[in-house]
Amino acid sequence: MSNDDATPLATELMDLTRRREALAKRVAPLPANTRIVALSNQKGGVGKTTTTVNVAAALARLGARVIVIDLDPQGNASTALGIDHHAKIAGIYEVLLGSASIQSVLQQSPGNENLWCVPATINLAGAEIELVPASARETRLKRALEEYLASADVSPHYIFIDCPPSLGLLTVNALTAATEVFVPIQAEYYALEGVTMLWDNIAMVQRFLNPRVSISGVLLTMYDHRTNLSREVADEVRRHFPDIVFKSVIPRSVRVSEAPSFQQTVIDYDHDSVGSIAYREAAIEFAERGVY
Repeated sequence: MSNDDATPLATELMDLTRRREALAKRVAPLPANTRIVALSNQKGGVGKTTTTVNVAAALARLGARVIVIDLDPQGNASTALGIDHHAKIAGIYEVLLGSASIQSVLQQSPGNENLWCVPATINLAGAEIELVPASARETRLKRALEEYLASADVSPHYIFIDCPPSLGLLTVNALTAATEVFVPIQAEYYALEGVTMLWDNIAMVQRFLNPRVSISGVLLTMYDHRTNLSREVADEVRRHFPDIVFKSVIPRSVRVSEAPSFQQTVIDYDHDSVGSIAYREAAIEFAERGVY
């Protein structure tokens, strides 16, 4: 059967097979120094946590040493990585309040020796208020990471920080600690609103707290190639950010949505599904863009 005669389903299956075979031959370059990456978007529901855990899991499978810091009080990144994070577990809350070190609260993700997590517990919900009167409140995470990296026997290649969908002290801590920001954008009508706000907030952090931080990548998520809206939003995002939008695009996927309910990333839940393939491609592109 020629490509011209193939049904849409057959064409899609052939494309998946081609991408799967291409991925089997690719490697992800490892950075010389630890990349500290905040995943942020002031707009909720854009696939931020899903992107965090799946890019992290894909890179870990490719041989990188990866830490995920769950800075969202909902704790969804911890759940997706199979990490225990009930109220009596020490996690990022204790780190921010200065009663624990990052090294002491790290947990290894089951089934992946290269992937670690600093969990978020329900206690983190009160951290925004508790940090208000604290000294150096905006730099608590930065100092904790500096202490960890200075004492670690083997440094991680990547530290991903999953931010809450708001600009409070938790997100400010992440932007102050990070060297770069990775922004997932949902392919929908108001996509650019959250990014515009984030851009302004990063400029403020650059000016007062962390001149090194900048947006290093934008990833389109929940893309539906069948709709004009998704295509129009993708074109608009690429016009606004021509140099930093990834070629990789994350489609809407049932497998991606199902995976967290099994306390897994889609990379581990269904490695050869369309969602997993898309995130594996995005992870390699992310790694390649970091090699200067």
